[in-house]
Amino acid sequence: MMRTLSLLFVLALFFTGCQSGGSTNETEETTADTTAVDSEPATRYSLTPFSESKAYPDAAIEGVTYDAGKFNFTISGETYELGVQTPDADAKMCANSAKGQHIHLIIDDQPYAAKYEASFDYEIEDGDHYMLAFLSRSYHESIKTDQAHVAKKVTIENNGFMAVDNITEPILFYSRPKGTYTGKAQTEKVMLDFYPVNVPGFGTDHMVKATINGEDHMIDTWQPYYVEGLPMGENTITLTLVDAEGNKVDTPLNPVTRTFTLQEDPAE
Repeated sequence: MMRTLSLLFVLALFFTGCQSGGSTNETEETTADTTAVDSEPATRYSLTPFSESKAYPDAAIEGVTYDAGKFNFTISGETYELGVQTPDADAKMCANSAKGQHIHLIIDDQPYAAKYEASFDYEIEDGDHYMLAFLSRSYHESIKTDQAHVAKKVTIENNGFMAVDNITEPILFYSRPKGTYTGKAQTEKVMLDFYPVNVPGFGTDHMVKATINGEDHMIDTWQPYYVEGLPMGENTITLTLVDAEGNKVDTPLNPVTRTFTLQEDPAE
């Protein structure tokens, strides 16, 4: 009788130990699962600074008129010419215009118009508008100098300038990406480029929040960037001018959103 009771006691201790061990494993697994949930999600897209580009130190827009629905730009500089290929275009591995270097004309928050000649027809609705025009390389990167752009607040009437004033508010103009990109060379690396006007202290007092398909990236340096990891099909980028604390600046045209498309080249 005593041997039977001793055996039952040993078996009871054995089963109790097994149950305790299982509980410990479950606790460890639960902790591991919680840690995985609390960890930061991996970013889907990467932004890397654009490689150094061909410089055009003397390229300049000396003047611009708009009358009867026609723009006339006065372009100067021995190193820059509209309609020619930028020498380092092949090395950029991004979308490039076969028509060459051009003017980017942006009215308010609308997509830019690429113009390959200094004079061209263009209709603008009557009213007050923010206008930016800058000289661009053939792969659409802006020349970021004071003399290579003109930015004004304009009043339009009957497709002509009725008033032209300096921009007093901080304004962020969206340039690239836009439209449709086709083939590996254009879709693996997509250039992101923007143009701040009257934005003091960029990188300290002001920054740009780039929201790429819902994923936020903070930009504190005014330069173009390669965006990598974008999927085929429609993609959306929103650029928001923010202050040093990351709050949206209360200013016109802020934010700006653009949807563009990446597609495979059937020939590839």
